[in-house]
Amino acid sequence: MAVDLLLGLQWGDEGKGKIVDVLTKNYDIIARFQGGPNAGHTLEFDGIKHVLHTIPSGIFHKNAINIVGNGVVIDPVIFKKELEALQRFNIDIKSKLLISRKAHLILPTHRLLDAASEASKGKAKIGSTLKGIGPTYMDKTGRNGMRIGDLELDDWKEKYRSLANKHEAMIDYYNVDVQYDLAELEKDFFKSIASLKELTFIDSEEYLYQAQKKGKKILAEGAQGSLLDIDFGTYPYVTSSNTTAAGACTGLGVAPNQIGEVKGIFKAYATRVGSGPFPTELFDEDGETMGRVGNEFGATTGRARRCGWLDLVALKYAVQINGVTELMMMKADVLSGFEKLKICTAYNYKGEKITHLPYNIEAENVTPVYTEMDGWEEDLTQMGSTEEFPDSLQAYIDFLEKELEVPIKIVSVGPDRMQTIHR
Repeated sequence: MAVDLLLGLQWGDEGKGKIVDVLTKNYDIIARFQGGPNAGHTLEFDGIKHVLHTIPSGIFHKNAINIVGNGVVIDPVIFKKELEALQRFNIDIKSKLLISRKAHLILPTHRLLDAASEASKGKAKIGSTLKGIGPTYMDKTGRNGMRIGDLELDDWKEKYRSLANKHEAMIDYYNVDVQYDLAELEKDFFKSIASLKELTFIDSEEYLYQAQKKGKKILAEGAQGSLLDIDFGTYPYVTSSNTTAAGACTGLGVAPNQIGEVKGIFKAYATRVGSGPFPTELFDEDGETMGRVGNEFGATTGRARRCGWLDLVALKYAVQINGVTELMMMKADVLSGFEKLKICTAYNYKGEKITHLPYNIEAENVTPVYTEMDGWEEDLTQMGSTEEFPDSLQAYIDFLEKELEVPIKIVSVGPDRMQTIHR
């Protein structure tokens, strides 16, 4: 039984949490394969808004097992708060939420290192969420990291102390003013570790292999977006993991020939949080309207998102490197009321017109080339089928499908799970 993937195709914040929640009824297992609590997956149903950071977005469905895979980095303090927020929903966490022993732990000193590193960059800072994600992955690749499985060993506290001491020496090296009381931070950390140890740890690659043999349906859930991939994103303004389809193989231990459908999610426009190039970014009233109507604030950080027109050059690139087989367009409702819509279909790159994503898309190298289309006035939020769509929205969708050569199977017209139209 193949493993299906669900990925963000832009700079994150595409609405993956909502779609995983909508699709979970079709799957037995939802498995998160990379990233950490810098992710904020927002779900809305029954009049309640939920924000998850590490726990997979299928947790509210009784039929689904949720797995935190080996490619994920876990902050025990944030994880404990997520678990506490779920208590009122009577979820059997012990049996429904499983954690890979190979997932790495974010220590308090990882967060301090993150702050020291970012402060040392001055104006060249990359816009880190300061959650300790980057330093944790650095320890992982440097073969120094602590993993969930280490918590089952008698000497895990000695390993922790050795790594924390190393981190403090590194913080001193940065020579920036980072005030902290590690003893105080460790109180919360050790309490949270105790809570974490009450959960079920698994050898996730073996668990998923056996589940496939039994014919279980598995959906791999990504975090962030393809343009933030450590290899294929807008480096260095990227996250610290592989957010693309290949990351599901390494982040879960699933063989490449076992990947089935690749479901790609994108907004009907574009947004970005933090620093980095953004060719179609708007600094006018249109951009302000997108942000206000779309409530474009980071679910994890609360930071305002930068907004702009849909960039088809970047979107085609994401479709290509992920092997996307079907698309989901989010937040179509936010574009209601625009008289004209623009879609970037090419770049002027150093005096040449190109339709592929080049090595560098900084503003001095790239100017977007736009195709203009008619907008629509209708409120989409109460619509229940494609038959109700205004002609100009249908034309917008048809244009995108023709350019991307992949079908758009879902159009979202609001944040609630009921505001999801299947095509």
